[in-house]
Amino acid sequence: FRRALAIAERAQGPDHPDTGARLNSLARLLEAKGDYAAAEALFRRALAIAERAQGPDHPDTGARINNLAGLLQVKGDYAAAEPLYRRALAIAEKAQGPDHPDTGTVLNNLASLLRDKGDYAAAEPLFRRALAIAEKALGTEHPTTRLIRKNLADLQQRRTAPQNPR
Repeated sequence: FRRALAIAERAQGPDHPDTGARLNSLARLLEAKGDYAAAEALFRRALAIAERAQGPDHPDTGARINNLAGLLQVKGDYAAAEPLYRRALAIAEKAQGPDHPDTGTVLNNLASLLRDKGDYAAAEPLFRRALAIAEKALGTEHPTTRLIRKNLADLQQRRTAPQNPR
């Protein structure tokens, strides 16, 4: 990933969308490795490139916003992640439509954040909408559809589980 990034920066420049895509890929790897600080810096740089090169409402910009929100969610910074997910959702709905699989993915991600925050009432309709989109666009057995179904089941289980007094 670092080599691909270096090539993109030399061949196309530091502000080219392809450079941003390479930054995003490296950031995802670093996030998976648990290097959140380095990943966040790269996600933010990739987002800045997308906003400048492709505009604030481009699907790639929305994807970069979604990825940054996901990292912030993993870090437990729900307050910073939620408005980013909502912005990514607005971009996906406008650019790709309310029934596009990418819209469903962002809905699932936002719902997961709301579930993690304990806002089950707000999360459930988003999971249900994401599931309907995935089933229609991808089929009932697609991995994404299965993931959303699992997330909805997890939400329902959390809603019915007895609370542990502390």
